[in-house]
Amino acid sequence: MPEGRTLVAGHASGLALVLDEPLSFWGGIDPATGTLIDTHHPQQGETVTDRILVMPSGRGSSSSSYVLAEAIRAGTAPAAIVLREADGIVALGAIVARELYGALVPVVVLGAVEYASVDDGDAITVEAGDAGATVRPSA
Repeated sequence: MPEGRTLVAGHASGLALVLDEPLSFWGGIDPATGTLIDTHHPQQGETVTDRILVMPSGRGSSSSSYVLAEAIRAGTAPAAIVLREADGIVALGAIVARELYGALVPVVVLGAVEYASVDDGDAITVEAGDAGATVRPSA
């Protein structure tokens, strides 16, 4: 059971969408649909909605926080985000959505070995709290 660090607390389950490269939410996803729209991203066309988004890190602009918060408000966001490297911009988007809309999207960071143990399409559960985070297969 991979253990990690909590950036934003919460609980979520879903199918993993493992991205090959970092993603900027600004210009990277359509917050109205949850579709990956970055034409240069290997997973362009995938949908993040209700998935456990597993990605190395965020990329780019502070505007990503706004786009993520908007996707959370619209119900098109990932159920949770699992990162290999901590990203304050991604965490900020989830925190803003929690404070403004009462919507929870946990954000966690896993070490390299634990991160690599999550495969695309795995059914997983993310538990993120004050004592840390776990990512485990869903029952």
